[in-house]
Amino acid sequence: MKDIREIFDRIKETQKKQKDIKSAYKDALETSTQYKEITEKLSVLREKKKSIENQIKSDFNSEFSQLDALKDELVNDRQMLSDIALSTLMKGQPVELKDEYGNDYEPIFSVKFQKI
Repeated sequence: MKDIREIFDRIKETQKKQKDIKSAYKDALETSTQYKEITEKLSVLREKKKSIENQIKSDFNSEFSQLDALKDELVNDRQMLSDIALSTLMKGQPVELKDEYGNDYEPIFSVKFQKI
């Protein structure tokens, strides 16, 4: 089995290579006049699109308020579901869920590292 430091270093090296390739690609795009022209046209079209979206969004003001409330409710319910599942697992009990169609669900846990 490989050492955790060796894998970590390999991930960092791969990320650096990805960054270098993406940077070279971005530089090549910035030097293309055709790309610049298309990007400017795209910017104008995006502004028009945003204007139309805002006009229609103002007509749906109450629906968007309801949408925001539903979004908050989902976040809270998902957090509660995770907390209950973790508590149940910590008690040594199995965590099993079935939806209305009979599909089985099981919890998935992951570990991530962040710089401190």
